[in-house]
Amino acid sequence: MAEAQNIPAGSTTAGSIAVAAESTVATRMSAPPSFDVADFPVPHGREEEWRFTPLERLRGLHDGTAVATGDGLRVEVSAPEGVTTETVGRDDARLGRAGTPVDRVAAQAYSSFEKASVITVAKETVLTEPIRIAVHGEGGTAFAHQVVELGAFAEAVVVIDHTGDAVLAANVDFVLGDGAKLTVVSIQDWAEKAVHVAQHNALLGRDSSFKSVVVTFGGDVVRLHPRVSYAGTGGEAELFGLYFTERGQHQEHRLLVDHNTPHCKSNVAYKGALQGEDAHAVWIGDVLIQAAAEGTDTYEMNRNLVLTDGARVDSVPNLEIETGEIAGAGHASATGRFDDEQLFYLMARGIPEAEARRLVVRGFFAELVQQIGLPDVEERLIAKIEAELEASL
Repeated sequence: MAEAQNIPAGSTTAGSIAVAAESTVATRMSAPPSFDVADFPVPHGREEEWRFTPLERLRGLHDGTAVATGDGLRVEVSAPEGVTTETVGRDDARLGRAGTPVDRVAAQAYSSFEKASVITVAKETVLTEPIRIAVHGEGGTAFAHQVVELGAFAEAVVVIDHTGDAVLAANVDFVLGDGAKLTVVSIQDWAEKAVHVAQHNALLGRDSSFKSVVVTFGGDVVRLHPRVSYAGTGGEAELFGLYFTERGQHQEHRLLVDHNTPHCKSNVAYKGALQGEDAHAVWIGDVLIQAAAEGTDTYEMNRNLVLTDGARVDSVPNLEIETGEIAGAGHASATGRFDDEQLFYLMARGIPEAEARRLVVRGFFAELVQQIGLPDVEERLIAKIEAELEASL
C-alpha cells in the first residue's frame, strides 16, 4: 500500500502497516499523554518522536530552560457577529478537553501559559465571514493556549496567521459539537529565526466535519503536531498541508488521526517543496484504527518536490489497524526531483525557463491552495511561493 518513487540522495521515504490482534498492544501511536511535564523525560534525540528534530535549535523549549518574556507575542482576534471571544485563566474547564499533550514541549506549554483565549461560536450559527487570529512575534519567548469551540450545527472558518519573530510553544484546541462544520487555516509565515512548536487537537462530535489547512513557509524550526479524535459516529476530518522549506530551515509536521469511534472518515494530503543547502522537511503521518472503530474509511498521502541539491526529506506514513471491519484504509508517500521532462515541454512551447519552473511548482500546490476557499489568503500564498522561487533563480 505504501509507495516510494524517484527518491533522491539525501531523502528517505518509509511506511508501515501493522495489524494488531489486541487493542491493548502498546504502540508509538498510543504513547501515554499527560498534562504534567514531569511525565516526559528530557529528550536526547534518539527517541522515535524526536529523532529528526534538531533539539539544539529549539531554544530551550524541550528541556525547560526557556522562560517566557513580556515581549514574546501579540495576539489580535477579529470576529464577526455571533462569536464570543474571552480571555480566561488556567482553571477554565474548557481548556484541554480536545486533547492531552503528547510530548514534553506540549506539556511545558500547557504548564506555562498564564492566560488562554477561548473563541465560541454558538449552536446553529453559520458565519459568512472568517474569524481571523493574528499571532505576531515580537522577539521574545511565549507559551500559549487557544480554544475554538463550535456548538451543534454551527459553521465557521478560522484563519490563524503567525508572523514576526518569536520562540513559541502552544496548544490549540478545536472542539466541534454534533453536526458542526469547521475549517481552520493555520499559516506559519515567520521571520527566519523564529521557533514554533505546537500541538493542534481536534475533537469531532457526531456527524461533524473538520478541515485543517496547514501552510508553513518561514521560521528556523517549525514543528507542528495536528491530532484528530472522534467523540461520535459519522465524523469526517480532512487534513491538508503545504510547506516550502528553504536553505537551513527545519519544518516538521507530525500527524495522528485516532479512529476511536465507528463509521468515521479521514483524508490526509500534504505536499512540500524544498530548495537550498540543508533544507530539511519531515512528515510523519500516523493513522490508528482502534478495535471499536468499525466502518472506518481513511487515506493519507505525502508528496515532496526537491528543487535543488542539498535538501533532505524524511517522509514516514504509518497505518495501524486493530479491526478487520473497515471500509477502506491506505497510505502513500513519494519524493522526487524537479521534472525535467515537464520543464522541457513548457520551454519547447516558448515559455522561459524561470516562468516554466513557476508554473510547475504552482501546479504542484494548486489543489491544496484551493482548499482554503478564501481568495485573499490564496492569492497571498501563491505570491509567497512565487517570491520564494524568484529568490532562488
